[in-house]
Amino acid sequence: MSDNGRDQFEIPKLEIPKDMRSMAEASFDQARKAFEQFVTNARDTAGKIEERNVTMRAGAKELSAKALSYAEKNVQSSLDYAQSLLKAKDLTEVMRLHSEYVQGQMRSLAEQASEMGQAVSRAAMDAVKPKSQG
Repeated sequence: MSDNGRDQFEIPKLEIPKDMRSMAEASFDQARKAFEQFVTNARDTAGKIEERNVTMRAGAKELSAKALSYAEKNVQSSLDYAQSLLKAKDLTEVMRLHSEYVQGQMRSLAEQASEMGQAVSRAAMDAVKPKSQG
C-alpha cells in the first residue's frame, strides 16, 4: 500500500471491444431511425386532429404541442447520451458522461415542469374568461 492509499483504488481502464461497439452502433442507428419515424407520425396525427377539431381551445393546443416537444427533446437527449456512451473510451469516461446526462436531464425536467405549469395556468385562466360580446 502506498503512503497516500490512492493507488489501490484507481479505476481500471476497461476497453470496449470493436465488434461490440459496432454492434451497439448498428442497434443505436436503428433506434434513432425508429424514433424519427415515431416523431414524424406523431406530428402528422396531431396535425390531422387539429384539422378535424378547429374549435379546440388555444390553451389545449399549446399544452399538447409543449408535451410533444418535451417528449421529443427528452428522447433525443437520451439517444444522444446513448451515442456518447458508445464512443466512451473507458469506465471513467462513462461515469463522467452519465453524471453530465443526469444533471442535464434534471435541469431540463425542472424547466419543462415550470413551463408546463405556466401553460396550464394560462389555459385555466382562458377557460374561465367570459366570452366577449362581439
